[in-house]
Amino acid sequence: MRHLWSFLAGLVVAPVTWVLVTLGQDGSAGTVDRWVEIGTSNSANLIEPAVYLAVGGILLGLLGTLRISPLGPLVAGLLLAAPYVGLFAAPFEVRDRIPDGWKVFGDPLPLHVPVENGTLFLIGLLLIMATFSGQRWRRWPRPAAEVAPEPATGPERDDFTLTDWPSAGSTDRDTAPLTLGYPDDSTPTEPLPRRTGGESPWSAPPRTGNRPEDTTEIR
Repeated sequence: MRHLWSFLAGLVVAPVTWVLVTLGQDGSAGTVDRWVEIGTSNSANLIEPAVYLAVGGILLGLLGTLRISPLGPLVAGLLLAAPYVGLFAAPFEVRDRIPDGWKVFGDPLPLHVPVENGTLFLIGLLLIMATFSGQRWRRWPRPAAEVAPEPATGPERDDFTLTDWPSAGSTDRDTAPLTLGYPDDSTPTEPLPRRTGGESPWSAPPRTGNRPEDTTEIR
């Protein structure tokens, strides 16, 4: 089916491109000749022919680069290159078979211009060469379906859930339970010596001798 759609696209793009290239070339050439005659230029006069050429280039680019099928570029390339090739065998007959006197939006349509200057032949060869890419004849690769890994059922499981915590009564714990209190130590501590009422907290600690410091020896 993709070859059929590509074939139909080639049949449509070839004549449309011929018309767009003719309008663009004739409009550009006439505009530049007019500038030379009057000695001044106005870039706005080139907008219309530039649009024709841009649309034709986009159509040719899509047909020649998209990986739909190479049949479309091949058909369009042969149709565009055939009139120029016919000039080698019967130039006058080919020239007479090209329609003349047509107009598009009031503009003349000289279809013989891109044939005689070789533009169609150049575009046709470009499209024909685009068909020699081997990748164009292949379908787009489809992404492989991702297979979900099977969960391990043996003891070598790597996943860990909240239910895997050991119970509170488990006997294989290596460390003691954490607590917020002080450690349970039954060894009593010695009380600190009291200070006298007149001493300040920054004074020297009390001595444990038998003679107090505030007594003096009378001889």
